[in-house]
Amino acid sequence: MIAHLERDTARLMRQPADFFGELKERLRANDRVLTLYSTAASDPGHVTLTAVTTSGVNLQVVRTELERSWGYHSLTRKFPALHIFEREIFERDGVPCHDHPWLKPVRYPPGAPPMAEYPFYKMDGKELHEVGVGPVHAGVIEPGHFRFSCLGEQVHHLEIQLGYQHRGAEALLQGKDPRRAVPLVETISGDASIAHAWAFCAALEALADVKVSPAATLSRGMALELERVAMHLAGLSGMMTDIGFLPGGTSYGRLRTTAINTSMLLSGSRFGRGWIRPGGARAAMSAEQAVTVKANLELLVRDLAPVNALVQDAASVRRRLQGTGTLTTEQAQSIGLVGMAARMCNLAIDWRTAPGAEPYTALPIATVTEPGGDCWARGVLRIREMDASLRWLREAVARAETLEPKVEPLAAWAPSSLAVGICEGWRGEVVYTVETDAEGKVVHQRAQDPSLRNWLGLALAVRENEISDFPICNKSFDLSYCGNDL
Repeated sequence: MIAHLERDTARLMRQPADFFGELKERLRANDRVLTLYSTAASDPGHVTLTAVTTSGVNLQVVRTELERSWGYHSLTRKFPALHIFEREIFERDGVPCHDHPWLKPVRYPPGAPPMAEYPFYKMDGKELHEVGVGPVHAGVIEPGHFRFSCLGEQVHHLEIQLGYQHRGAEALLQGKDPRRAVPLVETISGDASIAHAWAFCAALEALADVKVSPAATLSRGMALELERVAMHLAGLSGMMTDIGFLPGGTSYGRLRTTAINTSMLLSGSRFGRGWIRPGGARAAMSAEQAVTVKANLELLVRDLAPVNALVQDAASVRRRLQGTGTLTTEQAQSIGLVGMAARMCNLAIDWRTAPGAEPYTALPIATVTEPGGDCWARGVLRIREMDASLRWLREAVARAETLEPKVEPLAAWAPSSLAVGICEGWRGEVVYTVETDAEGKVVHQRAQDPSLRNWLGLALAVRENEISDFPICNKSFDLSYCGNDL
């Protein structure tokens, strides 16, 4: 969707003091950090830090090389949005991050302290008690441990311990031919296969200087919006089931089948796997299939309208969701929330509206925001985003008429370059970076799911709520465990 290429990465290097000074200056100017990560330097005793920031739609990249044993002074106290990146750098490369207020494990890679030794935050008080939930949960959900500090039924603090899903997915990418890596990328967070595949391919296409045809880009957009509709339907079904509003739960669940079956019709996979490949899109739509796709979209529009009205008019739904799990706009901005979690706090972060974000420049889509910041806002946002996606899909299918599989070959990579690929998935921005050396060999590939940045939002949203509100809050954020754990 968005690709950014930096050639001659040597010119991005700064002295450490200049790197941190420049980063702080950009963040003080309200630029937003897109990613901050570490890679091995040519000297084993050093590590390279790379920061990518954005001011609106422009990306800026700056790098530095640090002596590994010395580390650096944390910026998290002044810029809390950096907290998870600094924790990741410490865990990945053992770089000391002095004065970090919350330097705790993220994923437990080999050599990390045992998970049983996680340093949970402790609150004192004779009447306070702790409640531990997970990592094994009722139902078919991913593993994660939630430690609540409560006074009676009221939650004063929630700490979320993840890492149980760590599979070494990012490590598997290293040394692998990127052209063959998309099936792996599609499983990093399986319910966002399209978003991950598109962001990764965008970075590769920038490195290979390959332009994807408008038809293939439109095909990718159809895949992404079908994924958004399907996962919003799944999320709304879960939220309605959690509050016992079964007409909503069953209807949304039923309609999700129509959305994922449409993806299967065009790509052979209900999750859209195989739809996007470097250089193009492999999905096909004949004129006969287009008739079925249009009928499916019409069915979704027709059947969703009364369900959405029923949900939004129900006093029981409003009573249960309004005011539950609230985050303020200031909190969301401070900790760097992205995607749906940010938009429900009235932050209009949406890469689909960025200039050059095809196919959304040729066929625009509206960014939806909600000001409430609570579970109600997260539910309504999903309803409105589905409506916007379905309008977009109907127009896209009408324009395309048919789809032909078309994939441009990717030959050589640009040497000494760093490519950034971004895709606004249903959860938020998925970010991939791919770097080459002076011979044009890919030397590093990095994946970043939006959940990495949004888990802290859930922990803050639950405070001052009753512990029984947690399942609704958790489902309303709908974050990925495996996308965080990699």
